Amino acid sequence: MRLHRPGPITADRLSADEVPEPAAGPGRVVMQVGACAVCRTDLQIASGDLAARRLPITLGHQAVGRIVDIGPAVTGWGIGDRIGAYWLAHTCGHCRFCRSGRENLCTEAEFHGWDRDGGYAEYMAVEAAVAVPVPPAMDDIQAAPLLCGGVIGYRALRRAQVTPGDRVGLFGFGASALCAIQVARHWDCEVYVYTRSEDEQQRARALGAAWAGGYEDPCPVRLDAAVTFAPVGWVVTRALATLERGATVAVNAIHLDEIPAFDYADLWWERSIASVANVTRADAREFLELAEQIPIITSVDVFALEDAAAALAAHEAGEIRGSAVLRIDA
Repeated sequence: MRLHRPGPITADRLSADEVPEPAAGPGRVVMQVGACAVCRTDLQIASGDLAARRLPITLGHQAVGRIVDIGPAVTGWGIGDRIGAYWLAHTCGHCRFCRSGRENLCTEAEFHGWDRDGGYAEYMAVEAAVAVPVPPAMDDIQAAPLLCGGVIGYRALRRAQVTPGDRVGLFGFGASALCAIQVARHWDCEVYVYTRSEDEQQRARALGAAWAGGYEDPCPVRLDAAVTFAPVGWVVTRALATLERGATVAVNAIHLDEIPAFDYADLWWERSIASVANVTRADAREFLELAEQIPIITSVDVFALEDAAAALAAHEAGEIRGSAVLRIDA
């Protein structure tokens, strides 16, 4: 299901194209895709909120499947191995960011579903060095949403410098926050959730939140860390106003409207605002191991591959309670 031209999310925004199966070039493997989750970033690329880098492009960066072909110079993988592909598709390996363990900031990085064809397809080529093993206890449908929302939520908690026992605020409660709250509770943190939806507030409490309320409700405690998931700038300033001295709010968004002016007193006492940019392969591996250990439970709405545009529309309309996942039968 390919995007030829960004625009309003209509039924024909993506087209069902017959294209040659990808080749397993040097350093790459080809997977037969079993499932691919739908992400807000896919929606932003399809609608034009994020400028397309290549057209036409096959969207999707949360794909799970099995290896069916292996290219030259690939080690550590075999035919039939179950792997996951996520947002990061390629890094140069030689820039100062890659050399210092910060490949998420690589100046030549490429991304699935933006620079390279992604998982809204029956087959997908992936760099073997970037692919991650998927724990056998997770089925494809349940594992797919972990590969973006889960991994980036995990990195966001790290960027917010969350430590066990902290009081952590989650602002917004979509697919990524659903994973983040389970990680935070596993770390024995008190979690405070902000969301407009009363249903989501109830779900947050059911997952162990110490408190859940609306964005305008006063937080009952000062927070040691916060993560914002809502793609609007005023939520960042709202989170900042809840922080304890020395605490950090991590902004988990690839696209955000402007952050409004705020009182410097909310930033003083060494409070910080940190952005979260992409993920590393270490993030993906660490998180999947942790997800298996907890274990993290995902909430999914399943769509057929040919209904990918409908899944994007449902995401845009706020009709997905957890993650939309495309079931793909090659």
